[in-house]
Amino acid sequence: MTIESAPLAPPYIATLQAATLRGAARPRADAVVNALLQAEKAAKQEHLVYPIAPLLGQWQLCFVTGTRKVRRGGVALGRGFYVPRLAPAQISFETNTEAMAIGNQVQFGPVCLQLTGPARQVGKKNLVAFDFNQWHLNLFGRSFFSGAMRGGKAQAEKFEQQSIAQLPFFSFFLITEDFIAARGRGGGLALWVRVTANLAE
Repeated sequence: MTIESAPLAPPYIATLQAATLRGAARPRADAVVNALLQAEKAAKQEHLVYPIAPLLGQWQLCFVTGTRKVRRGGVALGRGFYVPRLAPAQISFETNTEAMAIGNQVQFGPVCLQLTGPARQVGKKNLVAFDFNQWHLNLFGRSFFSGAMRGGKAQAEKFEQQSIAQLPFFSFFLITEDFIAARGRGGGLALWVRVTANLAE
C-alpha cells in the first residue's frame, strides 16, 4: 500500500505567504511582484474560477503596486511596496439574501474613514465590480458622521444595470484561506491578508 503525498504548492505561493507575515523577514518587493505575476499567469492558464464564498470577510491590504503611463497611451506596472502599518487599509465583502456589498476603510489612529456600496460578480469570471455610494467617519470605534456620495441610494439602484465598462472592479486571480490577490481596473496589483483577532490588535 502506498500513500500519495499532497501536491506541492508552487513557489510563488510560499513567497506571497511570507509577504503577509508580521515580525519576519519579508521578501523583497520585486520578488513579491514577480510572485503576483506568476500567480496571475497560472490562474489564466488553468482557467481558475473562484466562488464568492471564500472572498467574504475582512482583508487587510498588505502589498500594492502602482502603475505608470507609457508611450502610445499604455500603462505599465509600477514598483511594489508594503503598505505602512501606521495607516492600515482594509477591504471587506459580505452578502445577504438580496445582494453583495463591499467596504473599504483606512485607519488613522482613532479616526477611521470607510466607504461602502454594492458589489457583484461579473458572469463566470473572477471579476468583482463595485461602486461606493456611502461614506462613514468613525471616531474611537463609534460612528461620528456618515453621508451619501455619488448619488447615494439612487446610484445604488442603477448599479445592477451598469456595464463593467462603467464601474471599478477587481480581477481576483488568487483566493486562499489566508490571503487574496487581484489586479485592479487601473492595472495595479494588490495583496491582502485575512483580518484575524491577532492581526487587528
